[in-house]
Amino acid sequence: MIKTKPLKIKEVSRKWYLLDGRGRILGRLAVEISKLLMGKNEVRYVNYLDLGHCVVVTNIGKIKVTGAKEKDKTYYRYSGYPGGLKKETYGKLFVRRPTEVLRKAVLGMLPDNKFRATRLARLHLYVDDKIPQKVVFANVKETNG
Repeated sequence: MIKTKPLKIKEVSRKWYLLDGRGRILGRLAVEISKLLMGKNEVRYVNYLDLGHCVVVTNIGKIKVTGAKEKDKTYYRYSGYPGGLKKETYGKLFVRRPTEVLRKAVLGMLPDNKFRATRLARLHLYVDDKIPQKVVFANVKETNG
């Protein structure tokens, strides 16, 4: 009889994944990113530990959406004050802050628990293919869909 030992957080090794957003559909890319951030691609996945990886996404400025989402999809934010509800369409937000569109899509796909903020902190988004950080990514795995 083989016994399985419970996984400890010290045994977790994080990998870096480099994704290219050029020509990819927003929702499908966000699903792939959220799975990597949660660690659901690991064989020993458990929901009570944060086993996720670090994800770098480049070329966000070339992401596509299907249908009429560019003018119909609306993002809301509220300041907390009376009359403080602001709304903005996808097209306007994408022109102003393209990284915010993908970050909000991934945020909506992550479970709302104590790991959400740390998982989102491991997501690095860049509008073009230049990465301004002077970081050498060890164990980078490129995936293209």
